[in-house]
Amino acid sequence: MYWIVIIALILFLRSGTPVAYIVGAATVLTFIITGNVRYLAVLPQRIFSQIDIFSLMAMPLFILVGEIMNHTGVTRYLVNFSMSVMGRFKGGLGHVNVMTSIFFAGISGSAVADAATTSNVLVPAMRERGYTNTYAAAITAASSIIGPIIPPSIILVFYGVLMQVSIGGLLISGLVPGFLLGGALMAINTYFAHRHDHPGGRGEKMPSFLPSFVKALPALALPVIILGGIAFGIVTPTEAAALAVIAALGAGMFYRGVSLSNLVASFKRTASLTGFIFVIMIAAACFGWIAALEHWPQQLATFVTGLGLSGASFLLMTNAVFLLCGMFTDIPLSLALIVPLFGPVATAQGIHPIHLGIVICLNLTIGMTTPPYGACLITVSAITKEDYWSLSRALLPFIFVEVAILMLITFIPELSLFLPRMFGFA
Repeated sequence: MYWIVIIALILFLRSGTPVAYIVGAATVLTFIITGNVRYLAVLPQRIFSQIDIFSLMAMPLFILVGEIMNHTGVTRYLVNFSMSVMGRFKGGLGHVNVMTSIFFAGISGSAVADAATTSNVLVPAMRERGYTNTYAAAITAASSIIGPIIPPSIILVFYGVLMQVSIGGLLISGLVPGFLLGGALMAINTYFAHRHDHPGGRGEKMPSFLPSFVKALPALALPVIILGGIAFGIVTPTEAAALAVIAALGAGMFYRGVSLSNLVASFKRTASLTGFIFVIMIAAACFGWIAALEHWPQQLATFVTGLGLSGASFLLMTNAVFLLCGMFTDIPLSLALIVPLFGPVATAQGIHPIHLGIVICLNLTIGMTTPPYGACLITVSAITKEDYWSLSRALLPFIFVEVAILMLITFIPELSLFLPRMFGFA
């Protein structure tokens, strides 16, 4: 009988209906064909219980922080500071691109937002200095995935709610993997800089370090406020997010970028993104309910056991599944549909849920730079006017490096668990 649901899914997808509604409708149809119609009466209560969670308030607040900072002109100050630090090295603007993405990660937590911003600001500057448009676009897309890993991370908050894991522990656990990604991308940029004789070096004129650092301080203070408050137990992740909103407003006033129109635009965008995520969570609650009733997690566990997969081999399979999901679907939707199935099986095998969260989220973000969907790939291609397939080919070396870091994190759990354990979250 499940073929009816598959046909319905295909028809809905062809109609252009938003995916969250398709999942919700297909799930209700599954209730009907499996003879579980009586449980639909409980569905509203089930949905409410899934979204009535205090820690979920951190998500819209983190989104608002990013929107306020993006609308108040923080970009140029972070770019100037990055250039004052890395711009004098060979291939310096490539390093600046990666470093700026690391700084933006502490502000927006969104890969697509970072990709759009750096494409508008840094790609033209790199072209003017002699880089090819293809290379400038490729390193921009590759570095943008650091955003959802380094805190504040919207998708890590989402995962934490789904798996009932410490949000603070998840946010702190993203630091080491995020910096590893940044370091690896800078290493491959150094290789290409010497191979293709990219511009940069001691003769380059760059902004002075101290003035650019002073001007960037309000923006740089945000990650310190968020992580410092959480790590030392001063505030909860939700309270840290609220403090970050106040700090973002203060930074905006410092840069003289706060205006009524900017604030209205920030709140509108936050409401839109939050509504989108909550609709997906509602669809996920419906899916989780029928999955529990039909014992799908237990069936998956039996299947995995039959294959002889456990520990590292199970994580490798999880990597493959989520990497493919990242290529085709939105990250929140992938998390909502697959984490309830894979999460309990993984934890039952002794895999730490915080380590699992970093592995899953890194897989999904790498998928954002790969065809056919690749949200970051599409965004950078559109803004830079670079051919989609040329950009995809140029991205391959960067993707290989990112997958290598993913494997490192997969097989060495302490890379993601060291800091949470140090601060008592794991």
